[in-house]
Amino acid sequence: MIPASVLAVDKLCVDARTPEGLRRVIDDVSFSLTAGETLCIAGESGSGKSVTSLAIMGLLPKTSLQIASGSIALEGRELSRLPNRAMRSVRGGDIAMVFQEPMTSLNPVMSIGAQLTEAIREHQGSEGKSADATALRMLDAVHMSEPAKRLKQYPHELSGGMRQRVMIAMALSCRPKVLIADEPTTALDVTVQAQILRLINELKREFGASVVLITHDMGVVAQMADRVIIMQSGRIIEQGEAVPLFGAPRERYTRELLAAVPRLGSCSGTEGPPRKGAQPAQPPAADRQPVLTVQKLDVTYGKATGWLFGKTPPLPVVSDVSFEILPGQTLGLVGESGSGKSTTGKAVLGLLPFKGNVVIDNRNIAGLSQRQMRPVRRCAQMIFQDPYASLDPRMAVGAAIAEPLVIHGLANKGEREDRVADLLRRVGLAPDSASRYPHEFSGGQRQRICIARALALGPKLIVADESVAALDVSVRAHVLDLMLELQETMGLAYLLISHDMAVIEQMSHNVAVMRSGRIVEMGSRRSVFETPRNAYTQALIEAVPVPDPRRRHLV
Repeated sequence: MIPASVLAVDKLCVDARTPEGLRRVIDDVSFSLTAGETLCIAGESGSGKSVTSLAIMGLLPKTSLQIASGSIALEGRELSRLPNRAMRSVRGGDIAMVFQEPMTSLNPVMSIGAQLTEAIREHQGSEGKSADATALRMLDAVHMSEPAKRLKQYPHELSGGMRQRVMIAMALSCRPKVLIADEPTTALDVTVQAQILRLINELKREFGASVVLITHDMGVVAQMADRVIIMQSGRIIEQGEAVPLFGAPRERYTRELLAAVPRLGSCSGTEGPPRKGAQPAQPPAADRQPVLTVQKLDVTYGKATGWLFGKTPPLPVVSDVSFEILPGQTLGLVGESGSGKSTTGKAVLGLLPFKGNVVIDNRNIAGLSQRQMRPVRRCAQMIFQDPYASLDPRMAVGAAIAEPLVIHGLANKGEREDRVADLLRRVGLAPDSASRYPHEFSGGQRQRICIARALALGPKLIVADESVAALDVSVRAHVLDLMLELQETMGLAYLLISHDMAVIEQMSHNVAVMRSGRIVEMGSRRSVFETPRNAYTQALIEAVPVPDPRRRHLV
């Protein structure tokens, strides 16, 4: 007997309004969702995953997107032609959604309790103490610590994982038939991600909801999916049960997605990252001087305050951190959000005040003024997580790449143009890209532009802070390959900051694990990943999703 469909999407087509006219962005998408099932929709950015979910929810922006044809039915009730008032009762009541970024989804000026009870009053008709009690029960159901305290707090007072738990509690508070989760763990640490995925599974069983999980992370798909849909360019190109699809994908695009997934343990038995080209001649490690030496680094936030009952001391965020990086090597700095990784990265470049010693290319930067730091900037550069936020939207990318050369007065106009063209070629972009603007490039291309800008001054050290976290899996693979190639040809030293254990394993020669502002374990890549000594390191490794549905460890 075939299970009845809770949600059925049939030949859905969505058009986008452009200056040139309507353009089809979702084309002939059909699928069904049965009771208690988890359906994962996977694909890269721009494949149509999120637009499909917004169409189901009736949240397409009317000024830019419209349903052209097709059917969306919830238990036989057609949703695509419902008026907005009727759709409001469905949205949040029968179908609920968890969005990717909880900080932008939650109202910053409303308490957590007020936002939870608003949804409960709207869809359940509960008021006063009854709504408050339901909100408290829901926070307890998502395993929120101190739920009564959280009800009185505001979004900025919670961690990313806590905010995502609030979003899940809000979505499930009215016991929807269908829960749509759009990239619910992309911005979360690996251990928090495992907790959230486990929580979704628990609540699915408890509340009897069916789940549509949208993601580009094939490891998450393998751990969660009963069935999988692969989308590309607005179309479904492959779908089926998880185990057969992962075992023998029919489509080339699916095979490429699976091949691009960094797999923890794939580098076992080797000492360093795989070589991408000819290794430049390097003297033995014992004869090389470190590009970066950090000794007893301390960073605090805030100043001593108070006078009546004694001063409140500043908050320590990094304590007693020491390490060094040799030319042509990568130190992977890994840990959860709030562990002090990014603060360490900024401090070693003199972007934050610190105590201790930081020596870059034989020059101690402790106590240097901004003017004195300028020569050091030529030796050490940074690549940030979000390439779009790192580039001036009003500046052509060629000008952005040349800007460091202008600031340091290193070349005339003709020489700068030649240098920009060479850098663009190095990172795999055409030299004529220099006249275009950031919004005209994809996310992966923008990150390549940021890498080119970081290379403009010929640095010896690059601090890469979550530089591939926001990229699709195949784009991430291309950028990581590029970084390895540049390291080999230019002898670059990297401080690679990430919460992605698979990326750290793939890229690093040595690894430092941070927790609560301190390094709790440090050693060669092989020793840390193959024989971890610290329980926290072991927990990080165990929490990594395995891209094989036959080896699920989420229950």
